[in-house]
Amino acid sequence: MEKEQVIIERRYNAPIEQVWQAITDPDQMKQWYLPVKDFRAEVGFETTFDHHALGRVFPHVWKVTEVVPGERISYEWRYEGFAGNSRVTFELSPDGNGTRLKLIHAGLESFMADQNLGLVPGNFKEGWTHFIGSQLKNFVEQVTVG
Repeated sequence: MEKEQVIIERRYNAPIEQVWQAITDPDQMKQWYLPVKDFRAEVGFETTFDHHALGRVFPHVWKVTEVVPGERISYEWRYEGFAGNSRVTFELSPDGNGTRLKLIHAGLESFMADQNLGLVPGNFKEGWTHFIGSQLKNFVEQVTVG
């Protein structure tokens, strides 16, 4: 089966340091992203939390696999009790006075064993477009302007 992934790139009118904080600080992540209990940008750190979507509860399990402060963070993304394991990577780079973010969610084919769960690439693309294209953009740009 072909490797399934979602790649989304966006530019934000906010400095890299601010975007890095938004994607790694659990208090900020809760405001624009998902209801994480705790999160640390440290290789090996693992966290779990429940998220309600598609009419069911998905118990998320994330394990940080790579950290280059201010540039890149990757973590395994899986669901406790469901088949599949993927990898999410946030890459940051300067873009004038702002920041360019590239989000890569790879390995989505591993979730497709039971498509009735809704864990298909199109739903991930829709979710990431919402989080990265709207929620994060509004969050970091509001903080910058406000």
